[in-house]
Amino acid sequence: MPTPHPLALFISDLHLQASHPHTTDAFLAFLEQHARHARELYLLGDLFEYWAGDDDLDDPYHQRIVKALRRVADAGVAVYWIAGNRDFLVGAGFAQAAGLTLLPEIHVATIGGQRVALLHGDAQCTDDTKYMEFRAMVRQPQWQQQFVAMPLAQRKAIIAGMRERSREDQGSKSYEIMDVAPPAIAAVFKDTGARIMIHGHTHRPALHTVGDTRRYVLPDWEPDATPPRGGWIAIDAQGAITRHKLDGTLDA
Repeated sequence: MPTPHPLALFISDLHLQASHPHTTDAFLAFLEQHARHARELYLLGDLFEYWAGDDDLDDPYHQRIVKALRRVADAGVAVYWIAGNRDFLVGAGFAQAAGLTLLPEIHVATIGGQRVALLHGDAQCTDDTKYMEFRAMVRQPQWQQQFVAMPLAQRKAIIAGMRERSREDQGSKSYEIMDVAPPAIAAVFKDTGARIMIHGHTHRPALHTVGDTRRYVLPDWEPDATPPRGGWIAIDAQGAITRHKLDGTLDA
């Protein structure tokens, strides 16, 4: 059953790719059965496993995802996007085709009377100094301009190499290093004035309460895992925040 009258829904870390059809099917079902009943939908990064540039929009798989998002937007749902570490090259072309609005890395929204800080979460993993150096490089406009000027096939080959090196690096890093750093999270709360935060990236879904702040971490999506992983967060018109499993039922 659809989430009853949600004001806003939040998802992240689906890592959509043609080789994971069950995740794709789960996402399309979510859009049709749940997102279309919301007023707002927030995509908080890593919707795709990777995005090489908006000139890859003609790919049949990408067209399938874009058209599904457009149907939600055309139904009257405001769709918002915050880039993740895998799909930060999404640009105006994608946004226009999908009917969504691109947001900055940290966005503050008032939803159901709640002031909520929204972000992907990778920028707050400040203990992972190697990743932070890489992030600082690839988020520079000059680097991105030079990268997207390369042929699409070359870009995809480079990204494949980056992904492989990332997997190798993760094997030697502790969970603590790859998680968000408490001082970085505290800084977001201070800078935004929010008392609620929603983010993804870490694939460690939880609710963290520190003082009068609440930080909700979104799950990644992997329906084929045992048990299946995935789900979303909803905020209703009264400001109540709930977590939902892939089938839409409430998560504890």
